[in-house]
Amino acid sequence: MGQLSGNGPSSFFSNANASVGMFFTKLFRFLGKDLAMDLGTANTLLYTAQDGIVLAEPSVVAIDTRTDELVAVGAEAKEYLGRTPERIRAIRPMKDGVIADFDVTRAMIAFFVRKVLTGFRYAKPKMVICVPTGITQVEKRAVVESAQMAGAREVKLVEEPMAAAIGAGLPIDRPSGNMVVDIGGGTTEVAVISLSAIAYAESVRVAGDELNETVQRYVQDEFQLLIGENMAEEIKIRIGSAMPLPEPRSMDVSGKSLIDGTPTTVTITDEQIREAIREPVNIIVSAAMKALEKTPPELVADIAKNGLLLAGGGALLAGLDQRISQETNLTVVLDDDPLTTVVRGTGRSMVDRERFKDVFIN
Repeated sequence: MGQLSGNGPSSFFSNANASVGMFFTKLFRFLGKDLAMDLGTANTLLYTAQDGIVLAEPSVVAIDTRTDELVAVGAEAKEYLGRTPERIRAIRPMKDGVIADFDVTRAMIAFFVRKVLTGFRYAKPKMVICVPTGITQVEKRAVVESAQMAGAREVKLVEEPMAAAIGAGLPIDRPSGNMVVDIGGGTTEVAVISLSAIAYAESVRVAGDELNETVQRYVQDEFQLLIGENMAEEIKIRIGSAMPLPEPRSMDVSGKSLIDGTPTTVTITDEQIREAIREPVNIIVSAAMKALEKTPPELVADIAKNGLLLAGGGALLAGLDQRISQETNLTVVLDDDPLTTVVRGTGRSMVDRERFKDVFIN
């Protein structure tokens, strides 16, 4: 009889078992692909270590009220806002950065996860999700449970400004102050970060959605014209600004006349929209000022050298970086891609958990 190579049968079976174990470990990791999520009031983004950002969709769900079935989710559902028949309801399940409708949020997360992990129906991913700094324990638990019920086998939480700092590549682990202003859809997060921890945070529930709502109210009051959420957002993006623009802008806006209900079009200027959003912009700037006032002098000195990072979709408002710089006397750095700063940082914390273990809050 021939002999087994190596140190005999026990060595052979030991090596075989190790190989089988390694195979199943890799298979389990593959089927349970880790996901990082920016679960935002306005948009939800998903990130994987292998592919980077794999999903960016509006946090909107359309539901058939007769059957409670999902009709549309994400970009398609956003088009339903203000256009649905009575039996279909288009809603935003997130409000001010936290879950407003638990069941709909769970269904939305499950839909997005399945969309990303298509073909792997048994996938049970580990997830890292970013949350606002000011949320309560109950609100944190709602995020964790909604993700678990959507199929996640483990959920870690990281605060949004911390995720933004990581995404922008700031040296968060050093004994030096770094300041972040993250303007999302529902909240503006201001934080001073040092030694992988938040030394001071200020969270206000005024951000991109509030800007849209003030535009809607202004158009209604000044022009007796009703416009929808999507039109208000388009106005903000196209001609909204926090500072006077080098060249004046204007756009034609169509809506429903408050006087007789007929379709009506008016022309609106950037100056008018700047006046419309003046109050929420002031609140955002004041949050940054308050954070500086409450921060110890040594950290403020660091921030004076390092500058202030501006991130989040709301950071794209024209002239906002200049306005904050003018008010705070700081150099303001607008991230290269502010819409994805937070999810990129959440993804990095997921990929390198050992390095960023101190940033998780649960």
